[in-house]
Amino acid sequence: MTAENLSAPVNPRWMGRWLIAAGIYNLVWGAAMVLAPVWTLRMLGVTPATTELWPQLWACVGMIIGVYGIGYLIASRDPARHWPIVLVGLLGKILGPIGFVRSAVLGELPWSMGATILTNDLLWWVPFAMILWHAARSAQPAPPGEVSLDTALDTLTDGQGRTLRSWTDARPTLVVLLRHAGCTFCKQTLADLARWQEGIDKRGVGLVVVALAGTPARTESLGRGYGITSAGWFADPDRLLYRALGLGRGSFGQLFGPRVWVAGVLAGLRGHGIGKLQGDGFQMPGAFVIHGGRVVGAYRHARASDRPDLMELACPST
Repeated sequence: MTAENLSAPVNPRWMGRWLIAAGIYNLVWGAAMVLAPVWTLRMLGVTPATTELWPQLWACVGMIIGVYGIGYLIASRDPARHWPIVLVGLLGKILGPIGFVRSAVLGELPWSMGATILTNDLLWWVPFAMILWHAARSAQPAPPGEVSLDTALDTLTDGQGRTLRSWTDARPTLVVLLRHAGCTFCKQTLADLARWQEGIDKRGVGLVVVALAGTPARTESLGRGYGITSAGWFADPDRLLYRALGLGRGSFGQLFGPRVWVAGVLAGLRGHGIGKLQGDGFQMPGAFVIHGGRVVGAYRHARASDRPDLMELACPST
C-alpha cells in the first residue's frame, strides 16, 4: 500500500451505492426521454397538442440527464475525490424543482409534470448533501493524537516569544479559542471581549485570544480591529491547545443547524459578516480560565453560534 493510499479518506460504502443507484436511475430515465419523448410527456400529463412542440427539446433534456448518470457512476468510485460532480448534481436537483414551481405557477408548465420531482430530485438531497459534508471534512483531516495541557502551555508563544504558561501562571487568565478568522461568531466574540476587557482586567484576570491559523501578529491585528488593547495574542495551527482542552470538530447540527443560521443572520445584521476562511472551518470554539497549569473555569460551545457571558466566566459572581 502506498503513502497516497494511506492518506486517502475512507468513504463509507453507502455513498458509492447511492451514487450507483443515481447513475442507473439517470441512465434509465434519460434513455426513456430520448427514445420515447412523446410517450414520457403524455405520461406526465402533457396534452397531445402541446406534445407536438416538445419532443426534440424533451429528448435533449433526456440526453443531459443520461450524461449526469455517467458522472454519478464515475463519482461512485471515490465520492470524496469526485465531490464536484455530486455538488453539480445536487445544485441541479435543488434548482430544478424551484424552476418547475415557478413555471407551473405562471401556467407555463402543467402541474402534472411535477410527478417526477420526488424520484428525480428530492430523493437524492440528503445522501448527496451527506457525501459533500464527508468530502469537506476529509479535505481537512483533524490532527491525530492527544496533547497534554502542559505541552500546549509550554509550546505556544506570543509575538514577543512569551509562552502561554507565563501568561496563565502570572494570574488567572481567560483564554478564548476562536474557530477561524473569518468566522461570523468569532468576530462577535471579539466585539464582546472589547466591551468586557476593562472589567476583566480590574478584577485581576488576564485575557488571551488564540486563533486557529496564521500568526500571533495576525491574531492581534484582528482583535485590535475590534478595540481589544489589553490581551495576549496566540496562533495555534497545530491545535495543541484545542486538543488539550477537548475542543474537537463540530457536527453538522453544531455548525449548520437552524439555530446557528438564525444567529448568523442576526450577527451579520450587527456588522459581523463572513470573512475568508483561515484554518479548519469545522473546528469548535471554547473559552477557559487557566491558572497555575490548571483549568479553573470552562465553556465548551454546544453550537458554533453560542454566545456565553465570558465576563461571568472570567469573574464569577459571588
